[in-house]
Amino acid sequence: MKQRFTTIALATALVAGAGWWVAGTGTAPTETGQAMTLPGAANAQEAASGEAADATIQEMVLGAEDAPVEMIEYASYTCPHCATFHDGVFEDIKRDYIDTGKVKFTYREVYFDKYGLWGSLVARCGGEDRFFGITDMIYDTQDTWSRAGSEAAIAEELRKIGRIAGLEGDQLEACLSNNEKARGLIEWYQVNAEEHGITSTPSFVIDGETYSNMSYDEFRDILDEKLGS
Repeated sequence: MKQRFTTIALATALVAGAGWWVAGTGTAPTETGQAMTLPGAANAQEAASGEAADATIQEMVLGAEDAPVEMIEYASYTCPHCATFHDGVFEDIKRDYIDTGKVKFTYREVYFDKYGLWGSLVARCGGEDRFFGITDMIYDTQDTWSRAGSEAAIAEELRKIGRIAGLEGDQLEACLSNNEKARGLIEWYQVNAEEHGITSTPSFVIDGETYSNMSYDEFRDILDEKLGS
């Protein structure tokens, strides 16, 4: 089944969760309002003694900035349907529309659980240049890392993906202990979900209209209509 959530419940959880937030504890509010421990939290105090952590949220984009059609995907790294989409339909859309300059594609994360947030912190750790490559690796190995067992095992599998992608150990730990970035991502996701009425993943916003998951042929019909083809 698609993963679903309600933005009202999420907003309530964020308010409740904010009371759990203490700088330097390595915890962040989850969708349920419970405290979330970041896997790099053991190094949070050391990181806090250095330069301030970067909490800027960058949009992750593929395609021409001036493409005539804009497509936004909302997805969770722990969502099986999202992994299936990226392994199939997305590759076709990328080939036919993104790489040809017809569609500007933006990927926005949805957080159902701590593991999806951890995956996001790893994917974003390499910046925009490595983000989509790491995202592909996370989805390709979703069955492995998401079922690794304990929280420590899952975190280590995600670290392994980061290392394969060329991230250094210290760099990964800094990203996985970045409390401000984690909080910023959760708040950013809530605002985006409210704006576009996102209730399940994967969901898509094409030139301002929200759609649920669909086949490539259905995407093609919508995109061609938007393009006037």
